[in-house]
Amino acid sequence: MLEATEDSWDTVFATNLKGPFFLAQLAARQMIELIDAAKIPRGTVINVSSISAYAVSTNRADYCMAKAAMQMMTWLLADRLAEQKINVYEVCPGVIDSDMTAPVKEKYDALIAAGLSPIRRWGQPADVAAAVSMLASGQLPFSTGERINVDGGFHIRRL
Repeated sequence: MLEATEDSWDTVFATNLKGPFFLAQLAARQMIELIDAAKIPRGTVINVSSISAYAVSTNRADYCMAKAAMQMMTWLLADRLAEQKINVYEVCPGVIDSDMTAPVKEKYDALIAAGLSPIRRWGQPADVAAAVSMLASGQLPFSTGERINVDGGFHIRRL
């Protein structure tokens, strides 16, 4: 936190909050037009966040804060778009085997082996894709503003 710069802050927020916000806005506007024209019955917006939205990582404070703000963005969009038949969700991946986590693989290998989450394995991109696919398919028609954790149970508070 003490090493963060204004430039890095701006870059992280532009990438992880500003970009998703304006993309969701654009998509929602187009969905509303299609719904109003009866070309589609409903719409879905899915924001991909991170467990960093609720897990402190002081060396990535800007990232954590941007992802935490995404939950409020999801709630605001869910409330605003419900009347237009558009459901909004937030997907929070946990420790996922990807280019982003490659530099800290050994650290997370040890944490996962020690029980970081009840499901003791790395998450895979396909795990996240399965959640997004389920939401996009409309299988939760009476839900909106929900956070779907794809984190092996990391979010479960344990003693």
